[in-house]
Amino acid sequence: MSKKTAQSDSLGVTSDRRIQGLVGTLSAIHATQAPSIDILKRFQTQYMDLTQEEKPLLFDAMLRGMEVRKEDIEGHLRELLEADGSDSVEWGRGVSALRHKMESPRLAAFRGFLNIHGGLRFLLDFRADLLAAQRRKSPHLDLVDADIAGLFNTWFQQGFLFLREITQDSSYRHIQFLREHDMVHPMTSIDEMGSRLGLDRRCFALFHHAMPEEIVIFIEVALTRGVTRSISEIIRKGDQQTGPVKNPDTAVFYSINNSQNGLAGLGLGKVLIFQVVDAIKRDHPEIKTFATLSPIPGLRERYLERILQGDDKKFSLKRKDLEALFSEARKRSLVICHAERTESEAKDFASALSEILADPSWIEDEEYLALLEKPLTEAAYYHVAKETRRPGRLLNPVANFHVGNGARFSRRNINFAANLSDRGVEDSCGVMVNYIYSESRLKKINRTVRTLLQWHK
Repeated sequence: MSKKTAQSDSLGVTSDRRIQGLVGTLSAIHATQAPSIDILKRFQTQYMDLTQEEKPLLFDAMLRGMEVRKEDIEGHLRELLEADGSDSVEWGRGVSALRHKMESPRLAAFRGFLNIHGGLRFLLDFRADLLAAQRRKSPHLDLVDADIAGLFNTWFQQGFLFLREITQDSSYRHIQFLREHDMVHPMTSIDEMGSRLGLDRRCFALFHHAMPEEIVIFIEVALTRGVTRSISEIIRKGDQQTGPVKNPDTAVFYSINNSQNGLAGLGLGKVLIFQVVDAIKRDHPEIKTFATLSPIPGLRERYLERILQGDDKKFSLKRKDLEALFSEARKRSLVICHAERTESEAKDFASALSEILADPSWIEDEEYLALLEKPLTEAAYYHVAKETRRPGRLLNPVANFHVGNGARFSRRNINFAANLSDRGVEDSCGVMVNYIYSESRLKKINRTVRTLLQWHK
């Protein structure tokens, strides 16, 4: 055996021992009704010493080594099934006892960390690592995620959250946090940050009582006259700076950011939106319309590009359907324009269109704009309105989020050339969508959200 192979084997054994040791520690935490601070801190320290390559191995070991065993519930389940169930009280006791025995030992262990300082922060980072491992190559870890997500659904939905407005008078730490964590429309300067907190701009954040100084999720809102259809009308830069909008009648949500990766998919955006609606209506009763100005993430690379390459099996819009959105005259003109600008000839229309859209400079070309506006608007509408991942769930995550919250939109809410930034063009072909929240729907969902948030009061 070579020296290099021996070292590799030694590292593998050491890594395996660390992982098994961590599973053992977590099992001990589960076995103790009130685990000590020392054992919880020991697990945290040992976990943070793992490499990024070792963490998925730990999650897999937890999945396989910490589960309810058949022999632990078999006898009780048999007794319960054999009971006649005539005594509802005794039946209820039996069901409750079985439910207790069937609780995931991982969930019971995770719960212990909520009782120590910094424990919630640790679990958020832990779940962020778990989700990253799922995305890379371990989708089966959803069983482990279900345990910790269930815990978070309780801790982040029922009375533990509070809303705070971020203004120009807020702490530098919070203002800097917004600047560093706006992933929808990244900020380029402190001056821009100031304009986003101006008189006709509002920013709200949710905080958790266990982390009262740490922003969980935040949203930026523009108060406007009518529904804004372009992001340049909201994010004012340089000589675009103007005075505040007079007599606004509309609130436009234009950037929402979940700043804790460990909370992905838990629906906190819904809680935030409807609390913000309440706050704005309280301060501005004249505001009657609530809408978004939203990007269409993945429209170009993950949708149009794949269809143009013929990789369209997962989509209801096929390559022939996409090409049919362009008249023969448009196709010829686009192919000619592409050849003139690149001094090369594409093999077919699909290749020419793919190359045009891959270079964000097309958005500055008036001829391209005229030729692409109608078909790209139709393709974008089809993507957000018709493409589904499964029945009742839209493929585009932003569309699915807002429609799931009760918002509505139509073809006229698709805004071509609404985001001229390189990122907006590369990702969404410069197209943005206004999702409209009706007042009746807002009132109905608002009542539900308020009930949830007051559950523990």
